[in-house]
Amino acid sequence: MKIITVLIPCYNEERGISAVIRDIPRDVLFNMGYHVEVVVIDNNSTDRTVELARQLGANVIIEPKRGKGNAMKTGFLSINEDTDYVVMLDGDDTYKPTEIPRLIEPLESNFCDVIVGSRLGGKTLQGSLKFPNRIANWAYAFLVRHFYRANVTDVLSGFFSWRREALDHLKLHLNSDGFAIEMEMITKIVKLGYRIYSVPITYDVRKGESKIHAFDDGVRILKMFFQNLNWTPDQSKRKKLIIKVGLRIFTL
Repeated sequence: MKIITVLIPCYNEERGISAVIRDIPRDVLFNMGYHVEVVVIDNNSTDRTVELARQLGANVIIEPKRGKGNAMKTGFLSINEDTDYVVMLDGDDTYKPTEIPRLIEPLESNFCDVIVGSRLGGKTLQGSLKFPNRIANWAYAFLVRHFYRANVTDVLSGFFSWRREALDHLKLHLNSDGFAIEMEMITKIVKLGYRIYSVPITYDVRKGESKIHAFDDGVRILKMFFQNLNWTPDQSKRKKLIIKVGLRIFTL
């Protein structure tokens, strides 16, 4: 039986986390030949997020350094070595865990290596995606399709799935500590030569308060887009080498 690890980054998501964990279609996935493991990455919450997640059997990992990128990088390092596929979705109940099989099938059939759940190409329920956010998302997606030649229709989605080997390669090159993590993952997965596509998903009104700061995070996302245009994997290797040499000199 293959293993799917579901990663859920959370910061003060007590209003949504229980529904997200309960709605993961374990029985459906079991009948399809998958065992599900749930990992909640708590980003130093001050509410009952951790308590509720543990009550529902999730493995909870604490990442004290705030920021979605920090939470996801910690989550990627915490995946069971036997995992075949990895799914990421937010803990605010905006995405529908019941749609996880839709994100797994293209990986299982070897159609691609990475799937991004697309809100713009799917069904956005009333009040879930405000008009300015929709326009900004459309613009970012247009730029990524044009300049990176990535056939995706939503580059700010929080609903992903990966083949394990693609994620193992990608996680070595991630630097973002905040909400630019999705843009970094998509642009770098393209640069690494993996196949990435979108599937339509449902997007609902979030439970709890949004953590995104529209202007500041928008600037960081756009900066990440431009920053990775000329990025190559060798740049990450050189950066790590410089850091390693610097630390060696410092300790002499």
